[in-house]
Parts: sequence; C-alpha cells; structure tokens
Amino acid sequence: MFFDFFKKRKKTSANQAKERLQIILAHERATNKAPFLNDMRKDIIKVISKYVDIDPKTINVSLQKDNSVEVLEINIPIK
Repeated sequence: MFFDFFKKRKKTSANQAKERLQIILAHERATNKAPFLNDMRKDIIKVISKYVDIDPKTINVSLQKDNSVEVLEINIPIK
C-alpha cells in the first residue's frame, strides 16, 4: 500500500483534459482580467430590475485582485 503512492499513475484522457482545462482557465484569469464581467452585469441588471427600479447605465461591476484575493464589487444605485 505504501509503495502504491510512488507508482506512476496512468493518466486517463479525462484526467489529462481536466488538467489542461485547469491550466487554460488559470491562464485566462491571469491575462484576461475577467471576460465574464459583462455577462454577469447583464444578468444582475435583469434580476435586480424585477424587484426594484434601477438605471442600468449606473450599475458598476468590477473585479480587483490583491495578491491571492479577488474581490468582486457591484455598485447598484437604486432610484
């Protein structure tokens, strides 16, 4: 059992694909700032406007990164 840890494990194609996807996502996050923010902003406007009166032009969504911490800030002025 103990030596099983040191055996070379076979990588299935699913594991390889998963590892590659993780690398791609990490690269996208590091270089692309957050391509999903615009889509997220649209979704937030759609949901919030069901419940309160808002001006979609005034909503601000931003992503800030300090060292290893990411902060998503959403500012929604309500009329």
